[in-house]
Amino acid sequence: MPCQLMPCRPKVISLVVLALLLEPSGRLRADLKLAMAEHDLGRRSKIALDNAEAALKAARAAYEQGDGDKTVAAMAEIQASVDLARESLDKTGKNPRSSPRWFKQAEIQTRDLLKRLDTFQHDMSFADRPMLDNVKARVQVVHDSLLLGLMEGKHK
Repeated sequence: MPCQLMPCRPKVISLVVLALLLEPSGRLRADLKLAMAEHDLGRRSKIALDNAEAALKAARAAYEQGDGDKTVAAMAEIQASVDLARESLDKTGKNPRSSPRWFKQAEIQTRDLLKRLDTFQHDMSFADRPMLDNVKARVQVVHDSLLLGLMEGKHK
């Protein structure tokens, strides 16, 4: 019997961890405090970018409810999350070209985040669209620097 229980334990443990991370609404909760608590810098960047995606959903929901203050706060959290992700990857000291795991994942997530931000901006009223310009510009700068690091050749 112990052999049959061993393969199930990782599944049970992962389900328990997932249940602890779930909010009452059923969404995964990742915040910057959780990201800062992570010692692995690659994972920290992943958690921070997950938080940026959650903040974008919160910004969209707040905008649809007409709550401008929550929308602006969520946009600031998006920007802080993206900056934390980039800062964490820089602190690893790794070359993105030779160790691309976390860098490529961050590049893909920032690209997807840019697409979602663009869609959100187009869904907003014309007068409100400029409030997203700074956030989009910052995410674009981070995305471009990640992409450049991944695509850059050897230094001569």
